[in-house]
Amino acid sequence: MKTAVQTILSHEDIQHKIRRIAYQIYESNVDESEIILAGVALNGYAIAERLKPILEEISEIKCTLCRVTMNKTAPQGTVETSLQPEAYANKSLVLIDDVLNSGTTLIYGVKHFLDVPLKQFKTAVLVNRNHKKYPVKADYKGISLSTSLNERVKVRFKPEGDYAILE
Repeated sequence: MKTAVQTILSHEDIQHKIRRIAYQIYESNVDESEIILAGVALNGYAIAERLKPILEEISEIKCTLCRVTMNKTAPQGTVETSLQPEAYANKSLVLIDDVLNSGTTLIYGVKHFLDVPLKQFKTAVLVNRNHKKYPVKADYKGISLSTSLNERVKVRFKPEGDYAILE
């Protein structure tokens, strides 16, 4: 039986959620001169890329992008970042992903960054599904969504417009 597809966030909704998250990040980092936006590839990084110009528009904070690469199906393996650890040491860092489902991706991302002293460490997601199996939470979230375990949330970033669906 094919499941129905439901749009949960339109392009405009996503833009609004990302802008609101940017303001929340700014409020938590008002005294910082630089923030590291560490986006989990691919969609978390796409969100970080959208957050950067908004944060730089609303504040004097310099935002540095960092791509976090890991195998989401086996995150116990190597987590790699586009920045060397000394580039984010003693700075405020926000780890960003598109959907928080079980928390596996975020917990292994958090584990990677804990090897370096940070000034502040927060997490941000566009969609929080509330099915966590690890004690990790999103400090900033676009939307919290109660779903069944067999439903899937997919976020798509396309030139013709971004959207999130539930299937």
